[in-house]
Amino acid sequence: MSDISTFSIIRRGNKGKHVDLAVRIVLICCALVAVATTIGIVASLLVESFRFFQKIPVMDFLFGLEWSPQTALRADQVGASGAFGAIPLIVGTLLISAIAMIIATPLGMMSAIYLAEYASDRSRGIIKPLLELLAGIPTVVYGFFAALIVAPMLRNGGEGLDFSISSESALAAGATMGVMIIPLVSSLSDDVINAVPQSLRDASYGLGATQAETIKQVILPAAIPGIAGSLLLATSRAIGETMIVVMAAGLAAKLTLNPFEAVTTVTVQIVTLLTGDQEFDSAKTLSAFALGLLLFIITLALNVIALRVVDRYKEQYD
Repeated sequence: MSDISTFSIIRRGNKGKHVDLAVRIVLICCALVAVATTIGIVASLLVESFRFFQKIPVMDFLFGLEWSPQTALRADQVGASGAFGAIPLIVGTLLISAIAMIIATPLGMMSAIYLAEYASDRSRGIIKPLLELLAGIPTVVYGFFAALIVAPMLRNGGEGLDFSISSESALAAGATMGVMIIPLVSSLSDDVINAVPQSLRDASYGLGATQAETIKQVILPAAIPGIAGSLLLATSRAIGETMIVVMAAGLAAKLTLNPFEAVTTVTVQIVTLLTGDQEFDSAKTLSAFALGLLLFIITLALNVIALRVVDRYKEQYD
């Protein structure tokens, strides 16, 4: 009887090992799918970008000051070689994203501080869902709002102050985009601030600090790594936005830092280049992949910078 019981235990142990091995294999496969997808995306961008750079010099693309990809629509047509300088698109993307972050960062951070440190449970239960409701609105609705409300309001306000604001401007797109990403900054920063140990607050209060001093001198420095991550995510969201820019900022590739003029972004041009009737092997179409690779590099650089910031200010708490 003892031998039979021992044998049963061994069988169950072997079966458990097989189940653990199967689960481990499944998990590894899931992880590899994500890695393979990333590698596939990067590889496709590299291959098609290489084909584009065989037609257009890399230096002309990276440092050119004019973007006008007017090429033949079909192989049997004759079209102009066009201009493929990416600088106007990069400047337009950074300009609109900067306006959005200038608006979203203070409003989102102040909202997060109020919800985490000052609001009562009842107020928090009302305000936070209303803030996060903004994140559920489709971007095309924000685009309509920017085109029909924000842009005309800015134009009329400019006329009242005797200066010109274009009906499609970087300011209209950036302001609307900033409102859209406020919930992202607020929600993530709120979670980070709440994660700061209560013992740090109690120690600060025990030393005689006020609540405002505790927030400024203790809580925010302790939450810097998470706040930096939330701002990075919001910046990436702003850089990748398309619909708001199409409807509020237009398609004009102008090299300008004037927020009152119409500009365009990298993502808008990618969508424009890959729609319609055109030859896939043309420089015009292939330039979309080069822009995609450039956007990937910019986003990667932002991630590296954010990781450096996090590593520099990161603190460990027991």
